[in-house]
Amino acid sequence: MNTVAAQGPALYAPSWLDTLAAWLLALLWVLPLAYAFWTAFHPAEFSARLDWSAPWTLENFRRAWQAAPFARYFLNTTLLVAMILAVQLVLATLAAFAFARYRFRGQGLAFALVLVQLMIMPDILLVANYQSLSRLGAVDSLPGIGLPYFASAFAIFLLRQTFLGIPRELDEAARVEGAGTLQILWRVYVPLARPVYLAFALVSVSFHWNNFLWPLIVTNSVQARPLTVGLQVFSSVESGVEWSTITAATLMTSGPLLLAFVLFQRQFVQSFMRAGIK
Repeated sequence: MNTVAAQGPALYAPSWLDTLAAWLLALLWVLPLAYAFWTAFHPAEFSARLDWSAPWTLENFRRAWQAAPFARYFLNTTLLVAMILAVQLVLATLAAFAFARYRFRGQGLAFALVLVQLMIMPDILLVANYQSLSRLGAVDSLPGIGLPYFASAFAIFLLRQTFLGIPRELDEAARVEGAGTLQILWRVYVPLARPVYLAFALVSVSFHWNNFLWPLIVTNSVQARPLTVGLQVFSSVESGVEWSTITAATLMTSGPLLLAFVLFQRQFVQSFMRAGIK
């Protein structure tokens, strides 16, 4: 018995083929980023050839920053991501708490409709969402970009499952102390679900920072254009493609997310493990 137990972990040890496949996938993932990094920090004549003696330069970033209003794009994207995340957390917290702790007529049907939203691709609703925003007069505005994403079915489902795992005895103890419903939600449920909030925030920020198709359709001015759309407009040059400048602009747009991941990699992984997101 002891011999079998001792050999158990060895049976599940990764083989050399698994290790090789992991390294190949990692290499395929990092190659475009490595090319963008090399091209952005070197003169244009070295964009298509690898020369270790090539000089390093920041001129590509200067040209990219001056060629398009990236400061405005960064501001728009930051405001958009913060607005969407804040509304999502508030709405999802209230909805998840209601589904987890209250019983009302039609509860099962309502939650089933929430789950149906998880199965519908956002691209299917582009035309309907655009028509709705046109009637509301919210086209080409930051609220118009974020409105279709305010109610997140993923956040509601994730928080509901978390709230269901919190003992009801904590509710009763808080009510004995004189706490109301919102106080119980804020002081008991929200702190216990903090890893879940962090995990969802990472998913939401990453998705909406990189979202492209819907902002491209609903915006047509610099005042509301986020980074992804601004980068697409910037790279659509008629006089030719300057890869060194384009890759510099690409690194500027993706740099904040990459830097955040490098600095908080351990916290990212721990939050996803605690939240149970696979």
